[in-house]
This record gives sequence, structure tokens and C-alpha cells, in this order.
Amino acid sequence: MQPPSLDRNPSILLVETDETLADKLSLDLREAGYHTIVATDAKSGWHQACALQPAMMVVDRSLPGESGLNLCTRLRESGSRVPVLLLMVRDTVEDRVACLEAGADDYFLKPYRTETFLQMVRLYLEPDSAASEQVRFGDLALDLTTRRAIRNGRVIDLTMKEFELLKYLMTHPREVLTREQILENVWGYDFMGESNVIEVYIRYLRIKIEDEGERRLIQTVRGVGYVLRET
Repeated sequence: MQPPSLDRNPSILLVETDETLADKLSLDLREAGYHTIVATDAKSGWHQACALQPAMMVVDRSLPGESGLNLCTRLRESGSRVPVLLLMVRDTVEDRVACLEAGADDYFLKPYRTETFLQMVRLYLEPDSAASEQVRFGDLALDLTTRRAIRNGRVIDLTMKEFELLKYLMTHPREVLTREQILENVWGYDFMGESNVIEVYIRYLRIKIEDEGERRLIQTVRGVGYVLRET
């Protein structure tokens, strides 16, 4: 069966058990111009994702039965690259690592806040069409339109936060950036999580851009922060 015509409105699949929250998310997204589909558990979310190929998925981590993390892992193992935003109640290093390892692109903390949530959705579904250029440093390039990195011809998929962090480093090459500067410019003034979130994302960026044994570009300046440089 062919999915229904959604005109030009991107479709967003919500996988959420809480009916009140699902209704609120769906209403806000529809008012913002998106088409929404709601699934109440991981099983139906999986089938809807396969059948409808949504532009984005918003998944509650705490689903009954199969968790949101497992659903995200299954999607990635199947080859799906649909952006996945996890809804979470905690913001610990362990939670962020679990989010990344499952293949989620980003996470949003409860309690739900409409404007912050919609802003995050727009970042994924409404890229700046004017930013059709690349930022380069040595053999590493960052495509600002597709939000992918390219190194030695190898295309590297990035989550939104990985992209924003790498973009900030690459637009300030050879400049030592403090942790405070990075938090302010990548996570924003209202970031309330733990400061070692930077270390978590730096580690994952290094794994991705050094996957083929390439030389290290993101250098640690002990006690200060990080710098993008050759050595």
C-alpha cells in the first residue's frame, strides 16, 4: 500500500504512549505546518516507519515493552537514516552515551516545552538553503547543507550536536576554545546539563572522523578545552 499523499508538509512519526503528551506534540507540530502520525508502542512505530518513510521520528525512550533505544537501534541496523529525536527524562552522561550508541540524532528533555521542541525539529527538517557550501580543514570537509563530514572521500554521518560541535571547531581553526565557549555556542546559554557532555561528544566525533586511522585533528588542551589543528 502506498503511503497517503502528504503534499509538501514533512511527515513526523510520534512514538509515544502518553496520550496527553502525544496529543500536545501532534497539535504543536500540525500548527507548525507538519503532518503527524502517532504510534503508541515500539512495534507499531516500527511498522509505521517502514510503511510511511517519515521525514523524522520522535520517540519516547521509556516505551512499554521494547524501549525507544532498542527501536532506534533496529532502525539504524535496517539502514534507515531518518532523523530520530528521543524524549528523555534524565540528562546524565550515561543517558547521552546510550542515546548516541543507539543511533539517535538528538534528545529532548521532559517536561515538554513547545518552542524549544519546535526549534529542534526545524533544525533537522528546514536546513538553511543558502548555506550550500563547505567548511574545510586539511583533508576534512563539512557540508553545511547535508550536515555530513567528508574525509578522504569517506562520507561521515553526524548527529545534529556532532555537526554543530564540529562546525564550531572548524570555523575557529587553530584557536583554543574553552569548555565554556563551546557550551555557550553549541549548547546555548540555558544549558543545564553536566559540563562533561563536551567530552562525550568529542570522543564520538574522534571515533567517526578517525575511523580509517586518519591523524587526529581535534586536540585536547589540558585544563582549558579543545583546538582543531594538525598536531
